[in-house]
Amino acid sequence: MSLPFYKNNYLSEQVYLEGEQRSEIKHEYIDGEVYAMAGASKNHQRLTTRLVQQLANHLDNTPCEVFSSDIKVRADNGNKYFYPDVLVVCNDDGEDDYYTQSPRLIVEVLSKSTRKFDNTLKREVYQALPSLEEYVLIEQDFVEIEVCRKAEHWQPKHYYLGDDVTLTSIDLTLSVLDIYHRVDNEDMRDFEKTLNPTPPFEKGEDGGDLMHNSAS
Repeated sequence: MSLPFYKNNYLSEQVYLEGEQRSEIKHEYIDGEVYAMAGASKNHQRLTTRLVQQLANHLDNTPCEVFSSDIKVRADNGNKYFYPDVLVVCNDDGEDDYYTQSPRLIVEVLSKSTRKFDNTLKREVYQALPSLEEYVLIEQDFVEIEVCRKAEHWQPKHYYLGDDVTLTSIDLTLSVLDIYHRVDNEDMRDFEKTLNPTPPFEKGEDGGDLMHNSAS
């Protein structure tokens, strides 16, 4: 999220929705102000694409559907519209082709520029939605997943490499490692080194063993 696109110029909900259908850039809407959305990193795309694939396979032939970041969530009686990175809607009533008011699960992938916003205003607004059962925050710069569940009074639980995460709202369990598949950050690089450690000995030209110098 960036600075308001129409600063100090109030836009009605209807004007925002009409303009958004014509715009080549996505904007989020907060109390009459419109905010242009920034582009996403490769790691961000890896995480969202992976999740959409996993959730879509799991939800096939169910009343629930997964959507990516092109579908808006309408909240606060139309005073706010956000584009979650991933959301799940069940028994969609087809109220609109471009937004939903009844997500069951929302996932946001965090970055340095969005972390505070996703953890404060968005969290508050999303958790006020009657339909929402889980809010998931996924770090892209390091490995950490936070899950807040309505059934647990929105108390956060954190998951790391080696853990499994259960999304109770759709009855799906995934490993943290599987979610971070192909993500390139320091935690994942360190983990991959443990899977493929440097051998302690190498063969010399005469066929003898040479001790590997780990400092080289």
